[in-house]
Amino acid sequence: MKTAAIICEYNPFHNGHKYHIERTKAEYGATHIIAVMSGNFTQRGDVAIFDKFSRARTALENGVDLVLELPVAVSLGSAEQFAAGAINILNSLNCVDLLSFGSESGDIDLLQETAGAVMFAAETDEFFGMMRRGLTYPAALSKTIEKYYEDEITEALLSPNNTLGVEYLRALANTGSFIEPVTIKRFGAEHDADETENNTASASLLRKMILNNENVSNFIPIENRAENSATGGSPACITRLETAILYKLRSMSADEISKSPGVLHGLENRIKKSARAARNLQELMVLIKTKRYTLARLRRIILCCLLEITKTDAKTPPQYIRILGMNKKGGEILSKAKPKEGFPIDASLAALMKHSAACKKQALLELHCSDIYALSFEKFLPCGLELTTKPIII
Repeated sequence: MKTAAIICEYNPFHNGHKYHIERTKAEYGATHIIAVMSGNFTQRGDVAIFDKFSRARTALENGVDLVLELPVAVSLGSAEQFAAGAINILNSLNCVDLLSFGSESGDIDLLQETAGAVMFAAETDEFFGMMRRGLTYPAALSKTIEKYYEDEITEALLSPNNTLGVEYLRALANTGSFIEPVTIKRFGAEHDADETENNTASASLLRKMILNNENVSNFIPIENRAENSATGGSPACITRLETAILYKLRSMSADEISKSPGVLHGLENRIKKSARAARNLQELMVLIKTKRYTLARLRRIILCCLLEITKTDAKTPPQYIRILGMNKKGGEILSKAKPKEGFPIDASLAALMKHSAACKKQALLELHCSDIYALSFEKFLPCGLELTTKPIII
């Protein structure tokens, strides 16, 4: 038994994801696959196009054995927080042998060296000086690394999957994890590309196509094609939350906005002013944008305001392991798992709430956020689905 973990969003699951799972088994001898997956909100600051249980089913039908949920405050965190939260869950299982992630380079040694460069650069005076001058975190990091390292290290950080992989490596190193990292070279269409290649398409292009009712059957596994109808009869879309977002921001004080993760340097005042003037989400983002903040970071901030996720929530590590779905081999993984004391595993959010005050607080936030996510469908869904939807067992 050799268990590999994949940290993912599967938003939506496509041929490239299936390729990653198959190569992890073929190249590294993985017999069992765990997916630690974002729930109903994603790291780019958006709603997931299909709900978490639909995506868990698709993953299980395409080679994954156990799907675990990444808490919403982690899913909407920075790349560093996203990686740290997922690694926290995997370390707590005490049964994971490998962490497999996709990358543009496919070179684990280069990525390990790049992770070391990032850890060094992020502590230098040059880096902090550029941040104070208003550069974004990625830009300041890249310019600092350019000064001390060869071009291949700087170039590695220009690719999105490489960048996230580096954060996984940093999280493993920071926790002294015994999990071995391995990487699969990305196949087919590039990240966020608007063009298809070899029956592959980027997740961002697929989301656009699905929302436009275009045929995506060439780019997703056949087992996934039934999911195109989406929960509630349509895919989820953040624009359906537009009025709620503007209302929330207009009704919040600047002090309340400042408590949201990622809000620094008086950004709360700019958000408050922009929300009073903006007539839609696109206008809001244009009015808020400065060179100090990436659009993805701003989208996460806006969603955290809507969902009432605070800096304290974002800094709190996962308090439990929640099962979204599993098969027989997933049961074998759980039988081997030896979670640390006080770190419960369960499929039921109601059961997890009863374990401790910290578990209850995190579970109630998940419930609250999913009730808001229910409004992002063409036909609104009722509240409380987190407590009534059963885990996917196949």
